[in-house]
Amino acid sequence: MAVTIDKMFQMGLHLGHQSKQVNPKMAPYICGKKKGEHVLDLVQTYFFLKKASRFLAKAASQKKTFLFVSRKKQLTELIATIAPKCGSFYVNQRWLGGLLTNWETVKKSLDKLNNFERQEKSGLLSGFSKKELASWKRQKDRLDRELGGLRGMVRLPDVVIVIGQPESINAVRECRKLGIPNLTILDTNCDPTLADIFIPANDDSVTSLRFLLTTLLKAIQRGQSRSSTNKK
Repeated sequence: MAVTIDKMFQMGLHLGHQSKQVNPKMAPYICGKKKGEHVLDLVQTYFFLKKASRFLAKAASQKKTFLFVSRKKQLTELIATIAPKCGSFYVNQRWLGGLLTNWETVKKSLDKLNNFERQEKSGLLSGFSKKELASWKRQKDRLDRELGGLRGMVRLPDVVIVIGQPESINAVRECRKLGIPNLTILDTNCDPTLADIFIPANDDSVTSLRFLLTTLLKAIQRGQSRSSTNKK
């Protein structure tokens, strides 16, 4: 799907929040108001989306790793679909405090999840009592829900892609503390000073976000393809 201002308009990327929810720091990226809701400047959205795509393509060509983060319920399935298509990781449920800043502890929980899955495949569960099996399943389900999108992640990500800054502010803070670049889709209620790379756009509509995430996915895949070609 080609990225054009007309297409972005059709996908609703320009639709912001009600004016009473605006973050004043987003003023440079707002071009007006309609029915009490702010409207984002799609010319700037186009520019920043292109800039973000170039950044991701370059990072992917250098074999950088990516972590997608969103706590928006309407994006749970979309994030879980998009991230694996470019070999990336994701958090689409609760953000565990210290997931990045206390990575070694989180890694131990990931190892525990992997061990649970090995037990399941090996048939060891057949020797468990009903009570033991119920406890085992509760623990595995919790770890899978919280860390399932991090399977295979052995070190901190090089880039974190954030959708829904207010909901994922703890992830943003951890990135900033560790110096990990965050690329964030910023709606009119967000703070651009907390993002290293950003795209001013509607971060609530599934239609808008599917368009944006698909565009970012393709940028990463282009970079990965470039990296593979350079190997030969």
